[in-house]
Amino acid sequence: MDRVSRARERGEMKGFMKVLVDAESERILGASLLGIEADEVIHSILDVMYAKASYTVIRDAVHIHPTVSELVPTMLGALRPLDRDSAPHDK
Repeated sequence: MDRVSRARERGEMKGFMKVLVDAESERILGASLLGIEADEVIHSILDVMYAKASYTVIRDAVHIHPTVSELVPTMLGALRPLDRDSAPHDK
């Protein structure tokens, strides 16, 4: 959250945002947000999930500044594959 302008402005930079996206379908599978105004930001992610749209819809959107949601497109633009060695395995 230290990269979020609104969080910095208010001095509330503790927290994080994580999003899980299916590489093949490009659909958002889930998200975890903790921090200032996360309760509002999650709705933009939920809208894309319910629409069964590609994560690129929100990645390519322009959000107003300064808001917490303005970091979502930046975060989605920096997606990387999960490290399979750190993922839980079935035994």
